[in-house]
Amino acid sequence: MKTIAISACLLGEKCRYDASDNKQETLITKLKGHTLIPFCPEDFAFGAPRPTMDLIQTSTGDRALSNTMGEDLSSPVIDYAKNFFDTHPNIDLVIGKDRSPSCGVCSARLYDVKKTLLSSSEAGLMMKEAIKRNIRCIDAEDYEDIK
Repeated sequence: MKTIAISACLLGEKCRYDASDNKQETLITKLKGHTLIPFCPEDFAFGAPRPTMDLIQTSTGDRALSNTMGEDLSSPVIDYAKNFFDTHPNIDLVIGKDRSPSCGVCSARLYDVKKTLLSSSEAGLMMKEAIKRNIRCIDAEDYEDIK
């Protein structure tokens, strides 16, 4: 049995930007018997519904910027990630929501400040913290790789 941190929207929590979920029954079935720890840095920091954000390459690094006002929303997401992994030091695997600027593992879209797409294979802000701590991470769409 593994301890798996998983994006809460994948378990059916209505925490996406539009207050909906991304529930994945097949994934949930595959994870039966494991200890699941849900997370959602964006819902924790900003609630749902909330304005969307994009991962933007800036001179100070990759940042999550609001698509409505352009403000930098990175700090609360990064603080949540650090606290989450400090609080749960024995995580064996993290499953993130693909393409999320916070939770995408290798599928987050990265833009320049003019919103030109630079990459579609980046790690979101929370996943960068997990990777830095050498925790195995996968995008939900790659759940078949779970062993």
